[in-house]
Amino acid sequence: MVQPFSDRLKYVTHPKAQELIKVILRKSTNLCLSADVTSSQQLLDLVEKVGPHICLLKTHIDIVSDFTPDLIEKLKKLSKEYDFLIFEDRKFADLGSTVQKQFSEGVYRISSWSDFINAHVVVGPGIIKGLKSVAQDQGLILIAQMSAAGNLCNETYTQEAVKMAENDRTFVCGFICTKSVSDDQSFLNFVPGVNISSTGDGLGQQWVSPSEAIEKGADVIIVGRGIYQSSEPAETAKEYKEQAFKAYLDLTKE
Repeated sequence: MVQPFSDRLKYVTHPKAQELIKVILRKSTNLCLSADVTSSQQLLDLVEKVGPHICLLKTHIDIVSDFTPDLIEKLKKLSKEYDFLIFEDRKFADLGSTVQKQFSEGVYRISSWSDFINAHVVVGPGIIKGLKSVAQDQGLILIAQMSAAGNLCNETYTQEAVKMAENDRTFVCGFICTKSVSDDQSFLNFVPGVNISSTGDGLGQQWVSPSEAIEKGADVIIVGRGIYQSSEPAETAKEYKEQAFKAYLDLTKE
């Protein structure tokens, strides 16, 4: 039987992961919005609409063409108003000394505002050490699997990601994956590629339904185009939220 989130709090040790679980329980939603829009106003308008239905906002801050630091302040304000956390999907993938700067310096200064970040493990454990050295209180999510067709994250790669996570539980709090990759209840599984009405986009993306994602071990489902391309994003987000949380409740009752 799948452990209820209330029980998972006994095992999850990272403060940000604990905080996320508490948001999930307060709002009855395990939906993360992947807000892949390219202007500040688009992003803010979208968050205003879907904020009540999400536990986590996933940003690609480097695709926002008119970025200013003021955007971050507005997002942080909305995160408090609607009770969600922020995950910057930077997908760090470089030497430790480089990711230190990418994370803490430059235009975006991600370490000053994100709650979660993620990284590829192809570089080896040095990337974790580099990010950790400049992290404030962020949780790191390792990319163990991907939803793109033909990706190179084979089983050996996935298991190496799990080992790296197990070796640094004070910073690593979960995985980007298409299905559960570890029986360890201290790690959270974030499953992307979720879409109610489609199975693919013709560009390599492979989608599953909210219930399929939960059955495969998702703690949090990540939805992008299915919501932000909808003519009614608030209603659509509500539908995803309800489908995913019902699937979670059904599994925990078995």
